[in-house]
Amino acid sequence: MKTLELLAPARTADIGIAAIDCGADAVYIAGPAFGARQAAGNRIEDIARLCTYAHRFGARIFATVNTLIYEEELAEARSMVQDLAKAGVDALIVQDPAVISLAEGTGLVLHASTQCAIRTPEKAAFLESLGYGRLVLERELSLEQVRAISSRVDAEIEFFVHGALCVCYSGQCYLSEYLTGRSANRGECAQACRNLYNLEDASGKVLARNKALLSLKDFNLIHRLEDLAQAGVSSFKIEGRLKGESYVRNVVRAYSDALDELVSRRPGLYRRSSFGKVRGGFVPNLDKTFNRGYTELYLDGRRGPWSSMDAPKSMGERVGRVSKLYPDGFLLHPDNPDLVVSNGDGFAFVGPGGSITGFRADVSDGFRIRCKRPESLRVDTVLYRNISAAFEKAVNSDKPVREIPVRVVLEVRDGILLSRAISEDGREVKYSEKMVSTPSRDPEKMLETIRTQLSKRSGHYAFLCQEVNVEGEVPFVQTSVINGIRRELASQLDLLPVRMNPLRAGRQDEAFSLTGRLDYKANIANSRSRELYARRGVPEMEDAYELTHRKGLELMRSKYCIRHELGLCPRQGKANKAEPLFLINGKERLRLEFHCSVCEMTVQ
Repeated sequence: MKTLELLAPARTADIGIAAIDCGADAVYIAGPAFGARQAAGNRIEDIARLCTYAHRFGARIFATVNTLIYEEELAEARSMVQDLAKAGVDALIVQDPAVISLAEGTGLVLHASTQCAIRTPEKAAFLESLGYGRLVLERELSLEQVRAISSRVDAEIEFFVHGALCVCYSGQCYLSEYLTGRSANRGECAQACRNLYNLEDASGKVLARNKALLSLKDFNLIHRLEDLAQAGVSSFKIEGRLKGESYVRNVVRAYSDALDELVSRRPGLYRRSSFGKVRGGFVPNLDKTFNRGYTELYLDGRRGPWSSMDAPKSMGERVGRVSKLYPDGFLLHPDNPDLVVSNGDGFAFVGPGGSITGFRADVSDGFRIRCKRPESLRVDTVLYRNISAAFEKAVNSDKPVREIPVRVVLEVRDGILLSRAISEDGREVKYSEKMVSTPSRDPEKMLETIRTQLSKRSGHYAFLCQEVNVEGEVPFVQTSVINGIRRELASQLDLLPVRMNPLRAGRQDEAFSLTGRLDYKANIANSRSRELYARRGVPEMEDAYELTHRKGLELMRSKYCIRHELGLCPRQGKANKAEPLFLINGKERLRLEFHCSVCEMTVQ
């Protein structure tokens, strides 16, 4: 039976706990340093608290150590890795291969980050030989490519299914470093791909003006989970370590429900990797949370409308047009007359020049909205709602509960109540309670009372009394005694560690060698990485771009193609002859080249 994992992001430990409550099987989070989101670091103590909570449900915690590590930082990184192991972390997500040696002796499983740019079976096989137990693949792959990689390796396969998309192949984007000195490989990405650009051809003709030409829509594969599982994916990853708690709750709950539905349809084929059932709470809705529009990218091996060049920020759901303006607001003509607008709803629209303006509704009286009206708002402006106050309130107040199912069997024999409880993960405890054996006046009602009281929640356990066996007459048992038995069983279960499903540990294969030269895209930033590659036979290596800042290098390579998005692809019969093309932003002039044989675009 194949184990499926829903992997959720967490900016903080509390958000990680919220993700687990909403159904996550694992959470990835940064420690104090070396995480690929510089603004999302956490104290070791908080990560330890998250590990303790997660492990109650057999859920895993993965720490991101996925930046390049400079020579002078190796000792600090080694110390942090040891601290993460002591805190209870289950695995490290790694970009820099130096971490392989830094983690020796800690018992931590290593996962090769998507920053390792894994998009071929050959690259996957090499990384597996280094000892990685899991490979996090590029997002730009098709199902066919995922299947080819999965069939080549024994390592677990992890794939992003939701969230923001980098336009560049992961770990090989140097645009932010080039423009601002902030390296994406060091967790400092300036998100230059969301900037506005003009597009010019070689003659100076402007082909597009003031658009976010490198900005992609967000990933959404909620309806493709079974396809991915069949292709070899076992971990479904949600992007968003900079997102807030309501975003994480909503997205995790939606994907957890989808995975539960898949498991219920294929009970002999799939199971969830952690334990517990999520009950009650808000109803998730992916359209009501942050997104730039959704895409399945290249999953089916063909191109589509991937770009969000007109809306690089979250626009939300289209709700209608402005029909009339007032000094203190406007009148909305809704697309759907059943639309309900609430006080505090957030709206956005595309203003003159392509700029996006957002504002909040102070008071909503039907479709008459009172607010501080933006100056650029006009009659017939199309409005989008990017914050639903009512939905946000439900997400943050109507929280679900996660419970581990426990089967209970009770026997009554010789004045003793003998109880046995078996949790979903296979832990078993027993408890006996002496009592004064007084026959019940209503045996059937007494038995029903026993079953009911033993089928309640205690702590994070959901007890279900499946069987009550009584020798002789049914005794009268006080409700307080039954409740005490249930609480005692829960306490005993808490003393036993959850029987967690094992992670696949990697195994190094020193016989696997490389023979070619490694250029700056290998991101070699320290002596330990250099030594590792040298042992594998690499004859020549360049330093990482961040160490040299060499001129004239490729800054970005992408499956995304601006020419295709604008209808200028030769295969569309409308190729622009005056090439190359250039992205213009102020004084910056970035050259675009198109590699049609492999259907890729580069930025230089």
